[in-house]
This record gives sequence, C-alpha cells and structure tokens, in this order.
Amino acid sequence: MTTLIAFFVALLTGLPIFLTLVLGTLVFLYEMDLTMLVSSLPIQLYGSLSQNGLLAIPLFMLVGELMNKGGLTSRLMNAADVFVGRFKGGLAYVNLLTNAMAASILGSATAQISVMSRLMIPTMVEKGYNKEFSAAVTMAGGLLGPIIPPSMLMIIYGVVAYQPISDLFIAGILPGILIIAGFALVIFLTGVFKELPKGEPMAHKNVKRDLIDGLLPGTIPIVVILCIVMGVMTPTEAGAIASVMAFLIGLLVYKTISLRDLGEIFASVAINTATITGLIAAASVFGWALSFEGVPDMMVEWITSVTESPVAFLMLVYAMVIVLGMFLESIAVMIVIVPIILPAAVGFGIDPIHFGVIISLATLVGLVTPPVGPGLYIAMTTANLPMMSLFRAMLPFLLAMGISMVIIALVPELSLWLPGLMR
Repeated sequence: MTTLIAFFVALLTGLPIFLTLVLGTLVFLYEMDLTMLVSSLPIQLYGSLSQNGLLAIPLFMLVGELMNKGGLTSRLMNAADVFVGRFKGGLAYVNLLTNAMAASILGSATAQISVMSRLMIPTMVEKGYNKEFSAAVTMAGGLLGPIIPPSMLMIIYGVVAYQPISDLFIAGILPGILIIAGFALVIFLTGVFKELPKGEPMAHKNVKRDLIDGLLPGTIPIVVILCIVMGVMTPTEAGAIASVMAFLIGLLVYKTISLRDLGEIFASVAINTATITGLIAAASVFGWALSFEGVPDMMVEWITSVTESPVAFLMLVYAMVIVLGMFLESIAVMIVIVPIILPAAVGFGIDPIHFGVIISLATLVGLVTPPVGPGLYIAMTTANLPMMSLFRAMLPFLLAMGISMVIIALVPELSLWLPGLMR
C-alpha cells in the first residue's frame, strides 16, 4: 500500500514516469526490507536493455521520421484517394486507409495521430466535414499503428514476455483488418444518418500520377511484412532495410530529404528512443523487485479466486489495462503489467501470442480517453476543440473498437491462425 501511495503521489505531482517507477521500486524495497537489493539496481537497469530485439525500436522510429520528413505519408494519402475518395464520405475513408498504410511504417499510435492530425483534419474541414468528426476519424485511424505490423508495442511485448517478435507482428494482421472494417462501418453509418460530403471523380492523368507517387512508399511496408513472414529477415533487420529504403526514396526519387537533414532526424530518433528505453529499464526493475516478494503469484491467485473462466479473465484484463491507460503512457502500462499478468494468462491456457494482441489492444483505448489520453490531447490541440466535444465524437469508434476487442478475445484464431500457418 505504501508503494502504491508513493507511486500515485509521484505520478500526480507530474514526476516523469521513469522516475516514478524508480521511486516506486525504492519504496517497495525499503518497505519489504529488501535493501540489500538496492546495490543491484544499476546492473538490472543495464541488463534489461541488453536484448537484441530492442534494436528494432530506433530503426522503426527512424523509418517514421524519414517518411514524415520526405513527405511520403502525403503521397500515401493521394494514392488512397484514388481508391475510396469518390464515395460519400470519401475523405473519411481516405483518412482511414492512409492511417492503415502509415500504421505499417510508423508503428506508434501517438506518432501517427500527431502526423495525421496535421495532415488530415484541416483538409477534411476545408472539404466541408464537421471538425469533431474529422478529428475522431483521425484518432480512430491512429489506433491502428500498434496493431498493424510493424508495431512498437508488439516489439516491447516480445522483449518483456520473451516471445518471437515476428509471430507477434503477423498475429496483428487479421485483428487489424477487423478493426479497420469496424471503423469503416462507423463512417458508412454516419453517412447514412448524417450528410457527409462526396468526393469528386479524379481526372485520369491524376489517377495515374497519384498511384505512381504512392507506389514507392507503399513498397516499404510490403517489403517489411513479406520479409518477416517469409523468414528472410528478423524484425530488426527489416527495420534497417526499411530505413534505407525510406531514405533513398526521399533523397533520390522525391528529393525531399537532404544529407543535412540527417542530423535533426537522428537527434529526434535518439531522444525518443532514450525515452522509451528508459521506461523499459525502470519498469523492468520494478517488475524484478516485485518478483522477489512473489507479487505476480499473488496476482494469479487473486484472479483465479475471482474467476475460473479464460474469457472472464480477458475481460478483466481489458478493464484493468484500459483504466491504467487513462493515466499512464501505453508503453509504461505494457511494461509494468505484462510480467505480473502473463503468468496468470498462461495458467488459464491462453496463448502468449494471442495475449500479446489482447494487451496491445487494451493499452490503445487509454490513448484516446480522458483524463490524460495523449492521442486525445494531440487531436484537441490540432483541431482546437474542447476535450468532451471531441470525446463524444469518438464514442462510436470506441464502440466499434470495443466490439472488435471482444471478438478478438473470443476467437483466438484471428490472432493465431496466420502465425501458425507461417511456421
């Protein structure tokens, strides 16, 4: 209890999550009379980061930075417009489809919402769409980032849970398609009950130009996914190849990136990587300290005393992680909760790969829900909207997300069929 109080006091006073986790660890060690372990903290902090899988994080971040700097995301949007732009509510479908394509490159929901908010919300408003609806579609599409491979959350789960990252990437494909279908249905029903603008047919020459422009950026996620699925590359190697591809396309083809831009790009990647790996190290140490007192085992005993149903257990995990996600960053939630809850999931007979999809989905909801959803704040700032107005517009998409999450929990084959097929 003292540890919990110290943790939430530090959190509410605005202390960085990294320091909050370290403080919680120290309080726990002193409270449980485990002070002899304090001298081992530096070794544990360093050891938690000495895993090859973590190299994929800065590499995929580099891909995202190069894509944004090189204007490759806007070209994907124009290519998506060719396929769905002429329908009623066409630009909303374009927003969703572009998010789906960008998701397989950026891999981070907050990064994706940030990029797409600046790109899509002003464009949709200019074409006559309601501002709240425009921002809600953009936030919903941003949630695809950590599910459609490659995914930053899947990499972190794979490292923390000691699961193959390539299997986790593949496991996210069908759930991602299901969620896209759910969001598209929301846009369709909105068009039925409310008037949405209809896109104009594109000139033939524009169709050809936009498809060609979007062809090269579109090859990046295809190469990444195919190489991982075929076993030709590890996720880390695929991230390196994708970075080189994004750089060469921006430098030589579109000429939107110069060698002078690399310093700024590398600095941004280094800072973001340090933030994430700092969280991983601190949360790993926190989990290491808890394991000395058997807290994961106590959690398993408590959950099994509440329910003996695997489905009820997964619903409980959904609820717990969503609530935590309202206050903590999704990566922090993932790192803290997985070592504690995963033994219980295995005890219920739940496949760790399926559980990785479940917990990744659960952490996403908190990104766009009050009081501290970072995705919500990004879209609010870009669209200049009050929180509750934007959250109300987001509710139909959250309902679609919730239904998809229940289906994915009830049908493990959605997560496990493709990885099993590829083995």
